[in-house]
Amino acid sequence: MPPLALLALFFLYPLALVVQQSFQPDTGGTSVKPYADVFASSAFREALWTTVWLAVAATVGCLVLGFVLALVIAFVPFPGAKAVARFIDVFLSFPSFLITLALLFVYGTVGMANGAWTGVTGAAEGPFQFLTTPWGVLLAEITYFTPFVMRPLLAAFSQLDTGQLEAASSLGARAPRIVRQVVLPEALPALAAGGSLVLVLCLNEFGIVLFTGAKGVTTLPTLVYGKAILESDYPGACVVAVVNVLISVGLYGLYRVVSRRAGA
Repeated sequence: MPPLALLALFFLYPLALVVQQSFQPDTGGTSVKPYADVFASSAFREALWTTVWLAVAATVGCLVLGFVLALVIAFVPFPGAKAVARFIDVFLSFPSFLITLALLFVYGTVGMANGAWTGVTGAAEGPFQFLTTPWGVLLAEITYFTPFVMRPLLAAFSQLDTGQLEAASSLGARAPRIVRQVVLPEALPALAAGGSLVLVLCLNEFGIVLFTGAKGVTTLPTLVYGKAILESDYPGACVVAVVNVLISVGLYGLYRVVSRRAGA
C-alpha cells in the first residue's frame, strides 16, 4: 500500500489534473471544446506529423547504424573493443542536450567544420548549415539514441554460438551471407526491443529539438511547451500532452511485449 500511495500522489494525481484541465476551457465549465480546437488546428497536425516522421526515421537510422556498429564491436577484433563496449553503457547516461551541444561545436554556424572551411577557402560562411533544419534534429537523435539499440544487440551477440559462425565459414559462406542467415535471425528480437524503445524515446524528445533551434520544427513536446509557456493556453497544452501520453503508453506497451518475448 505505501508504494501505491506514493505512486498515486506523485504521478497519478498530477496526471489526473492534466486530463481534468484538458476538459476545462478558459470560458469555464467542462466540455470537449479544447480537444476540438486543438484537433482542428494546423499547428497540431503539423506537430503530430513532424513528431511521427522524425521518430520513425530516427528509429530506422538507429537500427541500421546500431546493427553495423554492434557487429564490428562483437565480431571484428580490434584493440579497445571491450573499452568501447563499456563506453556504450556510460553513453546511455548522457543527457540528450550534451550530444546536441557537441554537434553544435562541430557543425554549427561558427563550429569547427565551418571555421576550417572559411579559414581555407576565405568564404564568408561554411557549407554546414543543416543543424537548424529537420535533418539536424534527425542527425542528433540518431547519434544519441543509437547506443540504446546497440546495448541489447551486444547482449544478444554475446550469447550467439560461435560454432555456427565457424561452421558456416568452413562451408564457404562469405561474411555477408553469414550475417544475413546466421547473425540477423538471432538479432531480430534485440533489434525489435531496441527499436521499440528508441521509437518511444524519440516521440517524447524535447531537449534535442530545443537545443538545435531548428526553424519550423515543432514536435508534440515542444508544442506543449509553446502553448503552456508562450501562449498561456493551458487547456490546449493539456490536450496535446494527453495525446502524447496516450501514444507513448501505447508504444511502451508494445515495447514491453516485444522485450518480454525477446527476453530483454
